Amino acid sequence: MQMDDAALSALCRISFSCGSGPGGQKRNKTSSAVKVELSQYGISASDCTERSQFRNRSNALKKLKMLLALKFRQERCVPPDNPECSMNSANYPLFAAQLLDIIHQNAFDHRRAAEICGISPTALLKKLFRDPELWQFFQNQRKILDLPVLHAPGK
Repeated sequence: MQMDDAALSALCRISFSCGSGPGGQKRNKTSSAVKVELSQYGISASDCTERSQFRNRSNALKKLKMLLALKFRQERCVPPDNPECSMNSANYPLFAAQLLDIIHQNAFDHRRAAEICGISPTALLKKLFRDPELWQFFQNQRKILDLPVLHAPGK
């Protein structure tokens, strides 16, 4: 399910703090670090990479959406709307969730999942491999199901 940042923020507990690490006075004196918690699911994400609290909040919410995409599966799944979704897109967490839903529904058989998505098995593996977190999740689930670990595409 797609949810914009405002709707997700309304469900979260958001806290601000001073960032840690290098950056001088600006980083140590302003509360630009952001932590978002979705306590009903026991997950949280934080970000302090930017000087802007607004951008850090947006980054933390994107991280939270990715955690949700990795953790929860939908029974009724549809192939991703845009199979060429960029990792920088605001829709990337939804794309990842839809892709994982299809893969999960097909018992982590990447060939069947690729067919449903209308792409080649190699293209599907490349989409997973470009995101280290997604690739690791995929490989761990295959291990749990006693499926062989797949090599990186093109290697």
